[in-house]
Amino acid sequence: MNMTFRWYGRDNDTVTLEHIKQIPGVKGIVWALHDKPAGEVWTKEEIRREVEAIESHGFHAEVVESVNIHESIKLGNQDRDRYIENYKESIRNLAEFGVKVICYNFMPIFDWTRTEMFHPLADGSTALFFEKTKVERLDPKELIRTVSEASDLTLPGWEPEKLDRITELFEAYKEVDEGQLWTNLEIFLKEILPVAEAAGIKMAIHPDDPPYSIFGLPRIITSEKSYEKLIRISDSPSNAFTFCSGSMGASPSNDMVAVAKRYANRAPFAHIRNVQIYENGNFTETSHYTRDGSIDVKGIVKELHEQNYTGYVRPDHGRHIWGEVCRPGYGLYDRALGIMYLLGLWDAYEATREENAGS
Repeated sequence: MNMTFRWYGRDNDTVTLEHIKQIPGVKGIVWALHDKPAGEVWTKEEIRREVEAIESHGFHAEVVESVNIHESIKLGNQDRDRYIENYKESIRNLAEFGVKVICYNFMPIFDWTRTEMFHPLADGSTALFFEKTKVERLDPKELIRTVSEASDLTLPGWEPEKLDRITELFEAYKEVDEGQLWTNLEIFLKEILPVAEAAGIKMAIHPDDPPYSIFGLPRIITSEKSYEKLIRISDSPSNAFTFCSGSMGASPSNDMVAVAKRYANRAPFAHIRNVQIYENGNFTETSHYTRDGSIDVKGIVKELHEQNYTGYVRPDHGRHIWGEVCRPGYGLYDRALGIMYLLGLWDAYEATREENAGS
């Protein structure tokens, strides 16, 4: 297990590389060019600057999250080919600086979706919260405005410029159902996977968050069946998954221990977090501790350990604790606690294995 930590850069994060260095066990930084508009080429000089900053603190920079996909590719419109060529160039440029995994998603318009950024929890902390009925009755413009105004820092997937195009984008997606979105993803993958394979990079698609349709938009990476369909599109070793226990696990129908058991070997990157799911469909982020939520985090780590998982792992959304002022879901303290819990589980399973081998 190669422990990493997501970092949003020197100018867009309250957490510094110096802070992350003090968390035991962290080997790498999950990074991106967060100020780069979707569709533009990531230049070698921009990449070099970030990688050198990360490596100067003793971390590797082998995982990028995310190289965002332009809406034209998802829509399959007349500009698709130009943006696919830009994406290929970014893949080649990243490979030159040692990147091994690119996490990406194929969600229309919105990335992850929450209705509250700082929802109060019983222990006095706050966390990201999703209220299903609110999403069902909320105007998408209002949701984007709520999310955009929740932090002084930019939030990936919630680019402010989308607010100006929201009506146009929703109109365009009226012609795109799940079947067409799958077709557009297949076209994208068949173009970029040979480039990624030649570059030694795995393209690890992230599940939709939440893993079901919102605002009538199609969502397609939602379950094990989605993974099976992706494998049928291409058996390239670069056609890979990001295992995300909290995103796919937000649907109670997805058994994340079973998903880990079946697909960990195709997931070079794992996000491990917990959520508490309520009967009405709402859910909230919790600590990583298994008993605090609905996800069997303990069982997931056990399954990864049994498979001798060597992929990249990071703690995912954390609570906001001890008065920390930070990016919603991405503070220092609770993610550091999450790392220690995950490493503690791993060490315990390792000790058990050694004891059994010696008996």
